[in-house]
Amino acid sequence: MKASETSTNGGNGYLSDDQIAFFEKNGYVIVDFGFSEETLDALVSELHPYYNPEHLRAPSFGARIQDAWKFVEPAHQLATQANVLSALEQLFQRKPLPFQTLNFPVGTQQATHSDTIHFNSMPNGFMAGVWIALEDIDEENGPLEYYPGSHKLPEITMQDAGLEPGYQNYPEYEAFIAKHVQETGIEAAYGYMPKGHGLIWHANLLHGGSKQKDTRRTRHSQVTHYFFDGCQYFTPMHSQPGKPALRHPEWIEPGNFVYRPPHATEDGAKSAPVRSVNRLLRWLKRKI
Repeated sequence: MKASETSTNGGNGYLSDDQIAFFEKNGYVIVDFGFSEETLDALVSELHPYYNPEHLRAPSFGARIQDAWKFVEPAHQLATQANVLSALEQLFQRKPLPFQTLNFPVGTQQATHSDTIHFNSMPNGFMAGVWIALEDIDEENGPLEYYPGSHKLPEITMQDAGLEPGYQNYPEYEAFIAKHVQETGIEAAYGYMPKGHGLIWHANLLHGGSKQKDTRRTRHSQVTHYFFDGCQYFTPMHSQPGKPALRHPEWIEPGNFVYRPPHATEDGAKSAPVRSVNRLLRWLKRKI
């Protein structure tokens, strides 16, 4: 891993000139934001009861919890940490607005994609993601996979892929992107990083999850998605030319955690926004 990928910000929350240049060239940068061990460990511990055990038995499906920031305070703290927000503002020259968290106990092994199919803005380009390693990440436990410099390629919409809008066509979008990657000849890199480090990525960076070689291990992580101030926001996957599917995000406010209990199941067990069992069954059928 190159020094410019991982150089620290000196504790002041700002990126160095080298880190900014690295991000502009490659579409991502790895940063030590100075998260405390206590916060990271508390997040892993407090999230554990919410993961669906059926999903954990099929780790390559990608168990996840969406928007834990609403009911687990450490998730809120990671999303709104001052060093993260100031780094994003430095890169995009606008105030960052966190709006979604995703937490994972294992590697996603997700197909390559660009976040611009899920989130975009008007004016264009004001969206980013930050992936935080909640434990050490190496080649065995499913690191992120990404394509340096791919953020400079044209954005690909459902229409560019010859598809009608809608999530039902997302597998065909993934197939189109896989072919696109092969045709462009771009090469993948992998996010090996120590616990507590974070990777900022540009919305159009092609990325996914690599194979989790050791399925006995965990790969705890949190992703936070950010828009930026002064824009309109929309979902390209559900949009048509001239008819953007507008989004009205609920912002995650720094320093203002208000606990909102997740839904409870009939037996009183904890429940959170996770991928449905029906979707898991559909995934398993495709693998058989």
